[in-house]
Amino acid sequence: MLTGRRVLDKNRPHGEQNLIEWARPYLAGKRKVLRVMDARIEGQYSPIGALKAATVAVRCLALEPKHRPTMIEVVKALEQLHDTESPKTEEVDHCKYRPASSRTTASYLRPLASPIAV
Repeated sequence: MLTGRRVLDKNRPHGEQNLIEWARPYLAGKRKVLRVMDARIEGQYSPIGALKAATVAVRCLALEPKHRPTMIEVVKALEQLHDTESPKTEEVDHCKYRPASSRTTASYLRPLASPIAV
């Protein structure tokens, strides 16, 4: 969802084939998160929104299943994130951004091409 990459991609270099192993270190820091964002959606999200989405992703990657959020919690977090995005262009941390177009809850529930997407 954030990176635009497949969960497993044998066409990538050895250390980048497994999305979770590759992305996990980047999801921990504010500046690092922006380095792994899908270039195709550049300018369509706020840096703060990207960080909040990464926080949800990190929770989903918890090693212990009992520490992972339920899908209902994930959807609610993404809906809240969507609702807090301003519909106009703003400046945050000296970076201009334009929020993504309107989405509905149903758009979050569409099946993904791969079972896990970060």
